[in-house]
Parts: sequence; C-alpha cells; structure tokens
Amino acid sequence: MSTSAASATGGERITMLKVLNPFHIWALGVGIVLVGEFMGWNFSVAKGGAYGSLIACWVIGLLYTCVAMIDSEVTSTVAAAGGQYTQAKHIIGPLMAFNVGLYLVMAYTMLEAADALVVGDLMKSGAEALGYAGLDTKPFVVLTIAFLAWLNYRGVFMTLTLNFVITLFAFFAILVLFLVTDPVHPGAVLKHSELLTDLPYGWIGVIASLQFGMWYYLGIEGTCQAAEEVRSAGRAIPLGTMGGMMTLLVAASLTWYICSGLMPWQYLGQAVTPLYDAASLIGNTKVQVLLFIGTMFSAIASANGCINDAARAWFSLGRDRYMPVWFGAIHPRYRTPYRSIIFLIPIAVSFAFTGLLDQVITFSILSGLLGYTFMSINMVKFRKKWPLNSIKRGYIHPFHPIPAITLFILCSAVYFATFLGYGASLLSIMAFYIVASLWFTFRRYQFVKRGDQFTMPWPRPKGY
Repeated sequence: MSTSAASATGGERITMLKVLNPFHIWALGVGIVLVGEFMGWNFSVAKGGAYGSLIACWVIGLLYTCVAMIDSEVTSTVAAAGGQYTQAKHIIGPLMAFNVGLYLVMAYTMLEAADALVVGDLMKSGAEALGYAGLDTKPFVVLTIAFLAWLNYRGVFMTLTLNFVITLFAFFAILVLFLVTDPVHPGAVLKHSELLTDLPYGWIGVIASLQFGMWYYLGIEGTCQAAEEVRSAGRAIPLGTMGGMMTLLVAASLTWYICSGLMPWQYLGQAVTPLYDAASLIGNTKVQVLLFIGTMFSAIASANGCINDAARAWFSLGRDRYMPVWFGAIHPRYRTPYRSIIFLIPIAVSFAFTGLLDQVITFSILSGLLGYTFMSINMVKFRKKWPLNSIKRGYIHPFHPIPAITLFILCSAVYFATFLGYGASLLSIMAFYIVASLWFTFRRYQFVKRGDQFTMPWPRPKGY
C-alpha cells in the first residue's frame, strides 16, 4: 500500500515516518481520554446519582471495549492515517467516508477546545489561590493550542513521547490519591456508607447519565490515527488500544470510588474538578498540589493528542481530494501533515473562545457517537466482504458479531440519553452533518478520483 502524499514542493512524494511503538499508541489513546477522569464524568452523577454514574461507567465501558476490539482488528488491517475514515473508504463508500472523516475532525477539534478552556480555568484558579484575581483565561487558551500545535508540527515521535510522560504522571496522581484515602479501612476516610443513596431519579436518570458516562473513555478510538506511523500496525495498534482501554477502566473505577466516598452526590454532580476537590477535602497539601498538576497535565495531554488526530483525519480527506488536495501535504523535513495542523488552530481557538464548555463537549460527544455507530455497521460489512483467511489481518477480535451488535444497541441508548438533556443540540448537529453530506455529494465529489482511493491489495469482495 502506498502511504505517500504530496509535499509542499509539489512534484516530490514523501511519506510519514514509521517511528511509533505500542507505548506511543497507549499515550495517544489514554492521553486524550484521561482528562475525563479529572472532570466531566461527574455530570453523570447529577443525572443519575452516584450509583447511576457507576452503572454508566461500566455500561459505557462495555461500549468502548467493543470500539477498541473492532478498531484493533480493522485498523491493524487497514493501516493508514485517517483511521476510521480510511476504513469507511475501503469498506462502505465515499459518502460514508466523508462523513466519518468529518466526525473525527469535529470530535477532536471540539475536545481540543474544551481542553484548552480547562487549562485556562486552571491557570485562573491557581492565580487566584496565589492572590492574583481577575486573570484573563484567553491568552492561556491561545498559548496552549499554539504550543501544542508547534510540537505536533515538529514531529509525531516527540509529541507522543511527551504525551506518554505527562499521561503517566496524571494516572500516577490518581493512584496516589486512591492510596491516601486508606481504602483498606472503609469509613476511616471514605464515607460510602453515609454518602451513597438510592437512585434519586430512578432508572430514567441512569439512562440520562449515559451521555456523560462517555466522558470516562471518549477519544480512545484516536489510536487509529497513528496507524500509518507505527513500526508494526498488527502489534502496536491492538496492544496500545486494548492496553489503554484496560488502563481507563481502572482509572474510571478508582475515580468514582474516591469521589463518591468523599462528596455527596448533589455537590459531586456539579463540581468542576472533582478529583482536585477530593484531594482538597483530605487536607494533604502535597497530594493537593499533585492533583492540581495531574489535572493540568491530563488536559494538556488530551489537547495534544486531539491536535495529532484531527490533523491526520483532515490530512487524509485532503490526500484523497474529499477536501482540497492542498491539505494533503507532508512537511519535507518533519514528516508531519503540517498544513492541516496549522489550518485547524483558529477553528479550535474560536470554539474555545465561546466559553460554552457544555455545548462544545456535547458536540464532541455526538460526533464521536456517530462514528461509533458507523463502526458497528462497518465491522459487519468488513467480515462479510472479506471473511477470515481471505486477507491478512494484524489482529482478529473474538465473538463476532456480538461486539458490533452490542455497540449499536449501546449507541442507540446514548442517543436517547442525549436527547433527554440536549435534544436541540442533537437535532442541530444532525442537521449540520446532513447539510455537509449534501455539499459533498453535489459540489465536492466531482473532484474525487475513485481509483486512487483504494490502496489495499485485497481481492474482490465476496459477492461482488
């Protein structure tokens, strides 16, 4: 398979470097997601209470386990930048591929904007704690996005190596906080017996909590975007993705356990930084500082990974002429999709400047959810068109088609949950993607060269 793209000079063809290993894939997936353990997940508590949030944590954990299993098989077989977009291009068709590519770009760009907002708010809170009130957050938002974009511009190896270090630190901070709460002596620090109550809004509240349960794991599928830059896709993608999913399941469970044992659900459901608040309640200054740094690092790691993934999805759309081919350029020295990285900076900053954190997060969640719904259909068609042993697969996930069916059912439940709380946002986002589809069909598709899209050396699909 040719993985080349036109460079800035026009005629020369260059490729991205294959320099990543499973640890980088883990850092990309977990780095994007771990900020959800530090904030955001707790809004599920406001919807369904503490127990409702725990149910959402495990149910959505099952959803993302299905995502990780499906991604590991298909991406290790279709190893190219663009991840799910490239899968849709080969397995379903151009219109689906365009939409999936757009889902990816919007999901990661919105999440990047939310992360930058969080960094700005954290800097403001830190300044106020030191006696500097009234700090403007916007310069920190711009500085965060600009610095991380520059890092991504300079090379993927350095970018994801940094992500590995700061993500590991943030995960370590959660483990330290868990140990400080003296979990072997229930009641000494954690007061679950006093704080946990029945479901305050019944099972409809549990269903509503599924929307923010996504925040525990949203973005793990981003590991697919690095498929073209790993040394061995068949090894690195499954190991990094499934290892990352296991890490997140542990982190999510520990986070819920700590916070639900220290704060009543009424407060926890509206807290901005629940893990940091938990550290403050313990009264240990060193742990409090550790959690402040961990929260900051988690937001930076998430934004860093989002820039990486959004740029590669946009680059892939440009390379295949779904968007102007100008975006399909690779830097001749750094071997990065530099034009796509630069192009998406003002878009992320613009959304961050709105300050509408909940709306930005909802846009990101729904864009990701649309992508997951596609994946369930894509997996069934992939196995049907190219049965086992008809093509070489880097990894084969077990129990097919149960994960695909489970994923589709759980996605449907989350759509309903989102409609309960953000019905207008759901309808407006769906309208946006319908309009985009019409634009692609009637205006952009004429520039697409169908024969150039299919780069996998596969036999004719079964039944065609």
